[in-house]
Amino acid sequence: MRVAVLGTGIVGRTLGSALLSNGHEVRIGSRTAGNPAAVAWAEQIGGPASEGTFADAAGFGEIVINATAGSGSLEALQMAGYEQLAGKVLIDVANPLDISRGMPPTLTVCNDDSLGEQLQRALPDVRVVKTLNSVTAAVMVDPSLVGGAHTMFVAGDDATAKEQTIELLQELGWPARSIIDLGDITAARGMEMYMALWLRLWGAAGTAVLNIEVRSAGTPAG
Repeated sequence: MRVAVLGTGIVGRTLGSALLSNGHEVRIGSRTAGNPAAVAWAEQIGGPASEGTFADAAGFGEIVINATAGSGSLEALQMAGYEQLAGKVLIDVANPLDISRGMPPTLTVCNDDSLGEQLQRALPDVRVVKTLNSVTAAVMVDPSLVGGAHTMFVAGDDATAKEQTIELLQELGWPARSIIDLGDITAARGMEMYMALWLRLWGAAGTAVLNIEVRSAGTPAG
């Protein structure tokens, strides 16, 4: 499958490398072609790895992953070209973090809206699925780094898009039993607001390689 990854930061490059390892073709997109981080990544990986603009990547990908900074995601997708995204699954892993006033960051949108919902409203012909925003990049692509069972969430309005996303999650090592479908895209509100707690957990644990497990009554340990 051809996958477009929008964003050349650590999240985008990490996801791109993992997807390539699973046999997909990957093109990373940025504001301008020749982005140094993207070029270095593509040259290091070789093979079916390529880079270009947001529009280049969006046109290439059968599935598109938004790994841009949340504060710039809407602009990035506008640059990608709405017509090139129409009908495709857009996996949104971004968080709407504002670090302009230092750490810990605040959220640019919360409570009665979310970045995931903003993307879906801006792109009504695109099937937006929110996932992977609740863990650090290394855990996104290798959940075994965190010992024992732990949980990944998905949310979106399109059931088929969520099924395709869950298949990709399973390729990355997330077992079906660890994936919880929270419902429609409005569930992205809670998923994004969880970041406030996640950042505190990071500080308390002294590492970002962590996650939580959700258990209900009768759930067996492990």
